[in-house]
Amino acid sequence: MRKKILVTGGAGFLGSHLCERLLNEGNEVVCLDNYYTGQKSNVVHLMDNPYFEMVRHDVTMPFYIEVDEIYNLACPASPIHYQFNPIKTVKTSVMGAINMLGLAKRIKAKILQASTSEVYGDPQIHPQTEAYWGHVNPIGERACYDEGKRAAETLFVNYHKQNNVRIKIMRIFNTYGPRMHPNDGRVVSNFIVQALRGEDITVYGDGSQTRSFCYYSDLIDGMIRLMNTGDEFTGPVNVGNPNEFTILQLARKVIELSGSSSRIVMNPLPSDDPMQRQPDIRMAREKLGWEPKVQLEEGLLNTIEYFKTIV
Repeated sequence: MRKKILVTGGAGFLGSHLCERLLNEGNEVVCLDNYYTGQKSNVVHLMDNPYFEMVRHDVTMPFYIEVDEIYNLACPASPIHYQFNPIKTVKTSVMGAINMLGLAKRIKAKILQASTSEVYGDPQIHPQTEAYWGHVNPIGERACYDEGKRAAETLFVNYHKQNNVRIKIMRIFNTYGPRMHPNDGRVVSNFIVQALRGEDITVYGDGSQTRSFCYYSDLIDGMIRLMNTGDEFTGPVNVGNPNEFTILQLARKVIELSGSSSRIVMNPLPSDDPMQRQPDIRMAREKLGWEPKVQLEEGLLNTIEYFKTIV
């Protein structure tokens, strides 16, 4: 039977890929977005599908609909975007969670929260397991996003315990791929755009800080697997690629794969920038039967080809 599924933030980078995948699996999809960072161009190719509906709406305002499942992805996710209007970012995470959880409670829908590795802050343990409480500066530049997502997790757990709402919490680690916003300030899109334009590639600090990069298709697969688990498993669960690279290694790889003549230049490190970020994915392997399939070189090549069409 065809499920009806609501995706908030559905015109964003990950949201649009999720909408597409859910449609391809035979579902009816309602995509909710206010276009703060999402783009209509990400979903315009889905508009002709009779089972796809696009609604312009802000999740900080209540929304009423009958659906079977809700994927709550609405929130600016790159530092440039979430720091541009930090109050709006906190409101989107917290009020958005309250509104979507209230909806899920009323209509008895299952709901998934797209949380983030940023709940771990600048971690003091490595790699990060779901049991780690994090090391977050609550008044720092990134706090609007980090603490907003932490509060959303709290709300999800409390709605589950108090009102028996069926919840799933997924902690997303750095994800990349086609449809990333070219100006979102994230390291993969930054480096690719700079390389394709022949500009200097800007590395912050000495480039020794590490990240683990997950290709979008692996991430979406993990998200759907989590939604389809039984009600007794709520998460949170880490989903990301555990292969760790320094930022300098990434810069060199992008130059190599794009055939660019760009130089690498060093800039001061921003405040509260995590030095290490690597998921422990043992729970995802055990509970979801999930692990990433696309490794960095293959994913970067696909992403570079996409950016060649828009840069």
